[in-house]
Amino acid sequence: MYALTDYDYFLPEDLIAQEPVNTRDRSRLLHLKRTSGEISHHQFSSLTDLLKKGDVLVVNNTEVIPARIFGRKETGGKLEILIINYAAAAKNIKAGGKLEFECLVKASKLPKPGTHIDFGVDLKAKVSAVHERTCTLEFFSEQPFDEVMNNNGVMPLPPYIKREQAADPKWNDKTSYQTVYAKHKGAVAAPTAGLHFTGETLENLKDRGVLIANITLHVGYGTFMPIRCSDIRDHQMHSEHFIVSENTAEMINAAKTDGRRVVAVGTTSVRTLEYIADEKGHIQPCNGSCDIFIYPGYTFNCVDAMITNFHLPQSTLIMLVSAFAGRENILNAYNCAVKEKYRFFSYGDAMFIE
Repeated sequence: MYALTDYDYFLPEDLIAQEPVNTRDRSRLLHLKRTSGEISHHQFSSLTDLLKKGDVLVVNNTEVIPARIFGRKETGGKLEILIINYAAAAKNIKAGGKLEFECLVKASKLPKPGTHIDFGVDLKAKVSAVHERTCTLEFFSEQPFDEVMNNNGVMPLPPYIKREQAADPKWNDKTSYQTVYAKHKGAVAAPTAGLHFTGETLENLKDRGVLIANITLHVGYGTFMPIRCSDIRDHQMHSEHFIVSENTAEMINAAKTDGRRVVAVGTTSVRTLEYIADEKGHIQPCNGSCDIFIYPGYTFNCVDAMITNFHLPQSTLIMLVSAFAGRENILNAYNCAVKEKYRFFSYGDAMFIE
């Protein structure tokens, strides 16, 4: 149960989704019952039939920023950067600080402090500091930074989504790799379980009596980091910034008191709620950094049901869903999904676990 290899499964490469379905809620939905392991197959739009009046559906309204930018050093060498602390740095900028971000840098040779970088079209930067894995870059622009980013940056798609060009317009990733309810900039990866929702789906759920609650957790690049230890208990989870409002806390606490379900959309929502919940599943409005690592043996206090995508083998995310539904149930469901040719990972199909 604690060996990394316990969370492996066979996945044909052609089942890794390279693009979203034409209409978000036309993706497939595998319904898994936690207690029995029973599986049924649906379309995502039928979620309205699976949720109940009084359920509180918790969505993560973080907004993915086009955090990948391509530039050149003074020597002419090409490099690629990925901004990884946008939300935290943005606070300092608003307070009058420098336009400075921590970045992953991909180059033939890591730049030295003082190196100037030209990103073209009114955006330049200087390397302020070099760390073990990242660099701190100070940016300079005559235009508002968000505007320049939107014009020059590309979406930080996970490495298993292949693109011939980083910003190939035919894929429309800036729209597709974003939930319809995204509101607060800061993520470098999408909370992908939310990609299946349309405005119509959400309205249908509300009409059914389902309550929608928002949290914000800015998904970090650590979500792509593999576990490098054979015993998963030795893994150190990455930290991500979250915000939970008073209104959301009131909705969730009322549901827990009344015996109604809290249904988390995505592992990011699950992690945030479980990180701040007490033993009765109640939460307080707060913000901070979440680094909880959930794997089998964990007792869930807040989350009663979960909507999630299919996750990479040996990832912290498949361990989380295994903790929720049981490792054997999850691996059986994944093997069933492979057999039924479900689409996997970020642009893939979904599961509803209750």
